[in-house]
Amino acid sequence: MSEIFKAKVRRVGGSLGVLIPNEYVKQKRIKEGEEIEVSLLKQRKLEEIEKMFGIAKGAKSFERDRADRLERY
Repeated sequence: MSEIFKAKVRRVGGSLGVLIPNEYVKQKRIKEGEEIEVSLLKQRKLEEIEKMFGIAKGAKSFERDRADRLERY
């Protein structure tokens, strides 16, 4: 399962790096030198996604009639 957390990008020598908060290191048992996968999502993109999903918050819930699917078979 992936985790989302905020982190600042920092200069590390000639590269940029991101520090993983200690709580995630302990929770996921990450060790120094271990290879992990990282996915990047800039904050403004995250805000756009949250706003897009927020559009459906006011929609009424519905129950789908199973009969319409059963008639096909």
